[in-house]
Amino acid sequence: MTKVQDIMTKDVRVCTPHEPVTAAAKIMREVNCGSVPVCEGKKVVGMITDRDIVINCVADGNDCNSVHCHDCMTSDVITCSPDTDVHECARMMAEHQIRRIPVVQNGEMIGICAIGDLATVDIHINEAGDALSHISRPLQ
Repeated sequence: MTKVQDIMTKDVRVCTPHEPVTAAAKIMREVNCGSVPVCEGKKVVGMITDRDIVINCVADGNDCNSVHCHDCMTSDVITCSPDTDVHECARMMAEHQIRRIPVVQNGEMIGICAIGDLATVDIHINEAGDALSHISRPLQ
């Protein structure tokens, strides 16, 4: 049984709640991703996405250097443990319509599992695809 700890990314770039959203955007550009965990120390307090920045900052004509990550982030973060089975992780992604799940142990983030990580495990490609297909569906 493959666990999240076997496929997760361990070297995760994060931003803090009081950094400007441009800091999060620069991380997204540098690591070629669409979301960044927002942390206080090693505790995940939010996730900020490229969409969050566009909808909550750019579209309103706000100065992206003046708006902080905590102003745009999602604070209700879905997490999993390193011992979570990858099948369960794929199910969680589909259910919550998300592409990345911070991996938390003892209250501290130790990694992140992305839909792409699930796709690297051959036996889980169908589940990863199923999870991805549910991400764009309206919440019921």
